[in-house]
Amino acid sequence: MSRNTWIIFVIVCVTILGGLIFLSRQNRVEVGDVNTGAVIAASEANGNIADHVYGSEEGKVTLIEYGDFQCPACRSAFPILLELKEEFKDDLTFVFRNNPLPQIHPNARAASAAAEAGGLQGKFWEMHDALFEQQNIWGNASIEERLPMFVTIAEDAGVEDLDKFKRDMESKRVSDKINFDLELGRKDGVSGTPTILLNGEKIESDVWSVYDKLAKKVQEAIDATKE
Repeated sequence: MSRNTWIIFVIVCVTILGGLIFLSRQNRVEVGDVNTGAVIAASEANGNIADHVYGSEEGKVTLIEYGDFQCPACRSAFPILLELKEEFKDDLTFVFRNNPLPQIHPNARAASAAAEAGGLQGKFWEMHDALFEQQNIWGNASIEERLPMFVTIAEDAGVEDLDKFKRDMESKRVSDKINFDLELGRKDGVSGTPTILLNGEKIESDVWSVYDKLAKKVQEAIDATKE
């Protein structure tokens, strides 16, 4: 390779790399001033879609899950968290935030979009539960197969306007919400899913994977607020 050819090659590579960095930063949202431990209200930054909360928004303690709908570990945690948030719903603020990992779970971001699109018709938790329950059905679907599957799940979950659901899945609003959640996860040091935080403290997998251990941890946090 001649010197001139080499220089052109380097310039092209630098240009491509710069373009990729620029595109990646376009999806970044500034969350430096956001209190990630609190329930986050709707704003332009998150597509005007607030945190999804199960239970009381004024709970004594807050449990936040950063989850990936295609993640097998998240699927394993799902029934444990489902039972937990129901048992403690009067004292616990449970928040689910999207943290899709498309590098290893190619349908994860689309699943997050499906959940958020359902949420725009008041069916977020129904979609959340159904996506985890049916993960083995849609998890390995191709790009062409997954949309009809998500539409069927949405219909069964009670989403009424399926055309709107499909538009919302592709909307900037939903994309902004997912990107916002991802930035919150980065700020909270999320490196894998599920990442579960109890009042800002990371709960290790040997605790969240066992109902009695996690329930004990939550009860202790509730009791501490009464001291």
